[in-house]
Amino acid sequence: MSTRRGLLLAMAAAIGAPRVLAAPPAGTAWSPQRPIALWVPWPAGGATDLTLRMLAELAGRRLGQKVVIENRGGAGGTLAMPVLQQAAPDGHTLAQMPQPVFRAPHTQKVAWDPIRDTTPILQISGVTFGLVVPASSPWRSVDDLLNHAAAHPGRLSIATNGIGTTPHVVLDEWFARRGLSYIHVPYKGTAEQMLAVASEQVMAGVNSNGFAPYVDAGRLRLLATFGAARTRRWPEVPTMNELGHGIVATSPYGLAGPRGLAPAVLQALHDAFKAALFDPAHIAELARYDQEIAYLDSADYGRSMRESFAAERRTVERLGLAPAAA
Repeated sequence: MSTRRGLLLAMAAAIGAPRVLAAPPAGTAWSPQRPIALWVPWPAGGATDLTLRMLAELAGRRLGQKVVIENRGGAGGTLAMPVLQQAAPDGHTLAQMPQPVFRAPHTQKVAWDPIRDTTPILQISGVTFGLVVPASSPWRSVDDLLNHAAAHPGRLSIATNGIGTTPHVVLDEWFARRGLSYIHVPYKGTAEQMLAVASEQVMAGVNSNGFAPYVDAGRLRLLATFGAARTRRWPEVPTMNELGHGIVATSPYGLAGPRGLAPAVLQALHDAFKAALFDPAHIAELARYDQEIAYLDSADYGRSMRESFAAERRTVERLGLAPAAA
């Protein structure tokens, strides 16, 4: 066989052979080959969705590919986990990791594990929660709401952003401690929930900082926040803890990829999203919802995720929310 013929045959074989996309060797640069899907487990239009859209746009510029938000709301913010579990670890599928993903495996049977099935990329921010009522409500304080609940057992309706979310768990524990009952009205996300409260479809709501524009516009009244200290945005609003209710609830969140991301892929994603995180445009978007940067790198975020998973197990056991053994 001539050298020329051998080269031609080798080229033809290479062209006809299936293409195998291998992860880049450690230490080499990586860049995405197509748009990246960032799964957000909340409906479009809420605070988390809007801030992550800004983050995605800024990170995409640095990666040289668009980062496309894919919304999958419902099931208390856990519906992105099955997508992440089944995705190839090639850097083109990411997801937000809200607090409920660390709680759900302890309260129900799920096929995924938030630690085993993910590669932490970075922590972004965190949300605090607040108790809001319509601007037209006669209630001016938390005591007003509790007095109504006591005088009208089982008649108080309170909306949250889903079954099993932090607001839902906190409300259940709070009302149970006081021997009171309420009607839980779950929504898939913040936007529709806040509209429901503002339009008096429900009497009150508990959710994250997504209520900020409604409070500032005078459509909702903020009775209390759930953080460790009063917010800088509404310093006149007391915390649930200082009112004597013993509640401090926050919800940090970040981004993760599927299990098995190569080091070069992880580093490129981390660096792009970290730069986007500290971009003034993203900082300003967070500020619209009274949020601040709470950055952790990949290793520290991984440790925080493991700590959250263990803490949620202890909370579920303490509240008796674990499913009964078969």
